[in-house]
Amino acid sequence: MRPEDVREHVIKQPFQPFRIYMSDGATFDVRHSEMCIIERSLVYVVIPNRRQPWLTDRLAHCALIHITRIEPLNGRNGRRPPVPRRRGG
Repeated sequence: MRPEDVREHVIKQPFQPFRIYMSDGATFDVRHSEMCIIERSLVYVVIPNRRQPWLTDRLAHCALIHITRIEPLNGRNGRRPPVPRRRGG
């Protein structure tokens, strides 16, 4: 993927959260434009602390050649919806 392809998602107005898919199956959610830093061959994604989301937990280093696709999050939090329980017997 080219840096310009990622940049399109970061500068989109209004900003729409998106998910980066990697060739190894890893995914990274970008919920704010400030969470993504684009370089010539890398994208850095801020991974927030779960208990204190304003605090950075770590940075993910994503090589552009390993980004397979980018998709919008559509307002979801990235978690799977709960599976409904069956009733009856």
